[in-house]
Amino acid sequence: MSIDVLLPKIGFSMNEGTVSEWLAVDGAEIKEGDPLFTLESEKSVEEIEAPASGKLKIIKPAGETCECGTVIGQIL
Repeated sequence: MSIDVLLPKIGFSMNEGTVSEWLAVDGAEIKEGDPLFTLESEKSVEEIEAPASGKLKIIKPAGETCECGTVIGQIL
């Protein structure tokens, strides 16, 4: 079973954001709560934690702007 990593909405008016940096590489074993990526929005940069433990599969590369709720990765 895989867990989708979604681009979160971190502000009321936020509609899109950019993964400025993945803090784990594709295929890395991660633990729930580990820093996973940094999210850049119009107003801030936030470090986002892994929602589950497992092997990371990156779907959207760093630097790509996506709408909130977009699947940017999976934890397998």
